[in-house]
Amino acid sequence: MDSWLDFILLVFASLRLTRLIVYDKITDFIRRLFHSEVEEMAPDGRVETYIEIKGSGLRYWIGELLSCHWCTGFWSTLTLYLAYKLIPTISLPVITVFAIAGCASFFQYFLTKE
Repeated sequence: MDSWLDFILLVFASLRLTRLIVYDKITDFIRRLFHSEVEEMAPDGRVETYIEIKGSGLRYWIGELLSCHWCTGFWSTLTLYLAYKLIPTISLPVITVFAIAGCASFFQYFLTKE
C-alpha cells in the first residue's frame, strides 16, 4: 500500500463494487442468470421474497457467490487490489470513481436512515 489514502480508496471502492454486484438493480440481469426470485405468502399476510440458486457445478457456485456479499466482497477486493498493484495507471481512476461512489452511498445510508 503506497499510502493511507490508497487504502481508504480501496476500502470504499470495494464496498461500492460489492454492492453493485450483489444488490443494485443495474446488475440484476447478471444475477438472474444464476438466481430465481421466489415469492411466498407468510402466515401474517406479508409477501416474502427469497432467491433460489439455479443449476449445478460452476453455475451454482457463481450463484452462491453472487448471493453472498461477504464472498463477493472478498473477490471484489482482491480484484481491485491486484489491478491497483499490476496496472495502477488504468485501475486507479476506476478505483477512485468507485471509492467516491462508495463513500457517497455510505453517507447517504446514514443520513437518510429513519
